[in-house]
Amino acid sequence: MIAATNIAMRFGKDILFENVDIKFKAGCRYGLIGANGSGKSTFMRILTGQLSATTGDVAIERDRTMGYLKQDHYQYDGDSIIDIVYMGNSSLWKLHVEREDLYSRAELTEAESVRVGDVEDLFAQQGGYTMESDAAKLLVGLGIPEKLHSENLDTLTGGFKLRVLLAQVLFGNPDVLLMDEPTNHLDMASRDWLVGLLQRHEGTVVVISHDRHFLNQSCTHIADLDYREIRHFTGNYDDFMTANAIALERKRKENTKMEKRMTELKGFINRFSANASKARQATSRQKELDKIQLNEIRPSSRVSPFIRFNPEVRLGDKIIECSGIGKSYDSSLFSEFSCTIGNNEKVAIIGTNGVGKTTLLKILIGKMTPDSGQVIHGETVKFSYFPQDSNELLTTDETAMEWLSRFAPPEGLSETELRAVMGKMLFRGDDAMKPINVLSGGERARLIIGMMTLERGNLLVLDEPTNHLDLESIEALNYALSLIDETVLFVSHDREFINSLATRVIEIGDGTVIDYAGSLDEYESWKPKNSVK
Repeated sequence: MIAATNIAMRFGKDILFENVDIKFKAGCRYGLIGANGSGKSTFMRILTGQLSATTGDVAIERDRTMGYLKQDHYQYDGDSIIDIVYMGNSSLWKLHVEREDLYSRAELTEAESVRVGDVEDLFAQQGGYTMESDAAKLLVGLGIPEKLHSENLDTLTGGFKLRVLLAQVLFGNPDVLLMDEPTNHLDMASRDWLVGLLQRHEGTVVVISHDRHFLNQSCTHIADLDYREIRHFTGNYDDFMTANAIALERKRKENTKMEKRMTELKGFINRFSANASKARQATSRQKELDKIQLNEIRPSSRVSPFIRFNPEVRLGDKIIECSGIGKSYDSSLFSEFSCTIGNNEKVAIIGTNGVGKTTLLKILIGKMTPDSGQVIHGETVKFSYFPQDSNELLTTDETAMEWLSRFAPPEGLSETELRAVMGKMLFRGDDAMKPINVLSGGERARLIIGMMTLERGNLLVLDEPTNHLDLESIEALNYALSLIDETVLFVSHDREFINSLATRVIEIGDGTVIDYAGSLDEYESWKPKNSVK
């Protein structure tokens, strides 16, 4: 359906990737994965024609259409939400505009009257009579209610703007669908809805995502950008990880076996090369030695941060007690909610976007005051907080290392010790001296995690920590949180992250709160149908 041949991308002396040959076939859904900075988005922009490769060509099958999820949230600010979705089908949109114009005229010429009939026929053939309901289904599936469909895009926040752009791409039903991080800002319900839609898509899908559950559920193939090349695997993300680990282990075992044989051959040659009676055997072994070639095991671009949380003070038995708390803005988010959060609990707060997850989280940790009720903290509690918006913490002109040094223990840290902490968060060499305002989303997230390791809090609070992290960093954070016995309170839409950690689930929706002791899978099996929308 779409093929890349001999693609290379270089920026000066730096090579992102080269000699890339890959075909993305119809009926297949490809997860394009790789470490942050490996060139995934660059490669996708080459596929869409927005960026020219240093060498190579991209070809799409004749008469096939392509849809690409745009990241420009402001391009359509003056347009209505429903019209923006219609624009995803360019030919139908043109007919719609012309049809509206013709019907708005007080009088029509004879030629215009004839044209009305032609337009009406074409409009019907291309699905014009169901376009409003089709577009509405997409928007509602992505969490945008019908009452907002006639509003302009600039009435929505960035995350919801992205959903409208996603609906626009899907409305065109393109043969080739390219999406860069479509799950950003999507809640679990919307992610599950998108998975179902992609599973039904009959064309080609290429998607960049750091959501393991999404990749596992939606992808039939993995395109792995690593070692400056793209390797193709059949299966989902877990299949890829298993196959990759097996292949690497096999290479290492083969190398160990060959290295042992090489040692034996060299020993024989050294002992008997000067012995006339053994000269022929030594020559034979030298030929065998010359033919042995070890498997090349190249360094991967994948590097995981080393994350460990070591609380300074042990938590007491009393952690958080809240009684009768409520909060309202235009309407009630929740009311009369009471709970006791104890030691050794990992509590996930879930729900659709806008229902009040972050509000509840901030009330529980004292960063926001409830309209009613009260929250009491135990005397031993020391919070360490990862905000959803990094600008809550990172707003200075300092360098990354200067900012992190603020959180050093009272006895202080030497520059060497501070650089060691930053190195664990993948800030190497000059990266530690980057100004805060130039850091990427992933770098900002890792810097805040570095802060949390220095704070040594005994109650970790994280609000959507995986949003800007790559797969390796998510897995490292996931593992670090699984190791600790202390209480963790977190908001997330990452199903894999929640299910692997949560021992308790609090779901907010429709002004109600459900508090369940158990994992996400257990909760979803238990909860009454339609109890929380």
